[in-house]
Amino acid sequence: MSLAGNLFRSSIGRKFVMAVTGLILVGFVIGHLVGNLQIFQHPDHINGYAAFLHQLGPLLWVARIILLVSVGLHIWAATVLALENKRARTGNGPNSAKQWIRATLASRLVRWTGYIVLAFVLYHLAQFTLGITGTAQFKENLPHYTMVDEYRIAGFPVVKAGAEVLDVHSMVILGFQNPVISLFYIIAVGLLSFHLLHGVDSFFQTIGWRSAKWSGALHKIVLLFCVAYFVGNLIIPGSVLLGAKGLREGFKAPAAPAAIRR
Repeated sequence: MSLAGNLFRSSIGRKFVMAVTGLILVGFVIGHLVGNLQIFQHPDHINGYAAFLHQLGPLLWVARIILLVSVGLHIWAATVLALENKRARTGNGPNSAKQWIRATLASRLVRWTGYIVLAFVLYHLAQFTLGITGTAQFKENLPHYTMVDEYRIAGFPVVKAGAEVLDVHSMVILGFQNPVISLFYIIAVGLLSFHLLHGVDSFFQTIGWRSAKWSGALHKIVLLFCVAYFVGNLIIPGSVLLGAKGLREGFKAPAAPAAIRR
């Protein structure tokens, strides 16, 4: 059997596919959070960051395609493995109930939290990236922002001072001023953190880095990471809803659409 056949036809191969794609997605959510936390800095930071991403052009789409393929393979592998485990439990008779009870809550619900998180990601893209939801109507009317300073990455200037960029700083604040959107975001990120609790822990087991000697310490480290990730995401909509003073700097409300301007 070929290498591709081993990856996609055997349980071990599917677990490996799930681990690798999961690692790619974990790297993305961490990078996404780091980028979003720039909302607490001067608007130059998050606006420059967004402008830099758009300047990547085809490379940005390559990254998006890799992420989409990773999501698809991750969901496929998770679904197939879940069905295989279900058939195995059915064949074990009474022992299957004992195995299900011993399983952690995160592992029992990991598939369903994954589907809910996927629905959230699709909506999140529709809201902030594609601008096709009702809450993103302000995107077309949002004023552009003039960069005050250069935006640098690793010391290299990537967006020059004086550049006209989309005012993402205001876009994020306007989006999260809607309590329903913020609540949906908080719940979804909470489920994602819960999903990561099992997923990251399973990754170390799949690649053989978890042993009985330090599995307890590893689980605590993973738990701490998931809590920190949730809190990091929570403070963004929470601060907007509470009207944090630091987020008002540089904020611009969008102009009314031309049809209703007076």
